[in-house]
Amino acid sequence: MADHRIEISGLSAFYGAFRAVEDVNLTIEPGSITAFIGPSGCGKSTVLRSLNRMHETIPGARTEGKVLLGDQDIYDRSVDPVAVRRAIGMVFQRANPFPTMSIYDNVASGLRLNGVTKRGVLDEVVETSLRSANLWNEVSGRLGSPGAGLSGGQQQRLCIARAIAVKPQVLLMDEPCSALDPISTLAIEDLMIQLKTSYTIVIVTHNMQQAARVSDNTAFFTVEGLGTSGRLVETGPTRRIFESPSVKRTEEYIAGRFG
Repeated sequence: MADHRIEISGLSAFYGAFRAVEDVNLTIEPGSITAFIGPSGCGKSTVLRSLNRMHETIPGARTEGKVLLGDQDIYDRSVDPVAVRRAIGMVFQRANPFPTMSIYDNVASGLRLNGVTKRGVLDEVVETSLRSANLWNEVSGRLGSPGAGLSGGQQQRLCIARAIAVKPQVLLMDEPCSALDPISTLAIEDLMIQLKTSYTIVIVTHNMQQAARVSDNTAFFTVEGLGTSGRLVETGPTRRIFESPSVKRTEEYIAGRFG
């Protein structure tokens, strides 16, 4: 595997003059699942979006600090943000297949944007990506049907297939199961565990059980109150964070005593 390690150093994220997240320092190991947990408003989704420069697409938003993918600072002026988002794919909270596109075209869309037009190549990548997303057996006979006609869990797996079709190094998932039923949630969790052999995965989740089930490492963020900056409190192997956290605030959150 190539070096898909992410090194976050002194990262702060702003919305206009407001600093939403302050001075995050964190290593995300390759070939693993890292969960971001914490109360609403603590900045975990903002940090996630900063990892592929999606944060800066919001008017007035900006970041300070460094984010290294391998040895490349993704915020270096010489780096194309589009190339960053190709290397660091994202799956959002709600499944968002392109509504007017077929299942096939949803998966092939990123490849076509990158100039791939040969039907044989597209066919191969579409099938491989759908198989990797554990969706091929369910949709192989109706690839021309609208992606929006699938169930919620299938749509989310379609979005994962679309993300991995362009061969990213990292997959970011922002509460990918929050809108799904328990059976679909378990299917996505099983898929994440399979995919970590090929990708570095970072998820944001409010579901403590999910973080405990799927992640290798956990980062706990918190915020002290309205108008204050979110901050990283503690990070480490998930089992240690859940069973013997070093910081009382972490223990209180996991035990449900705040947040």
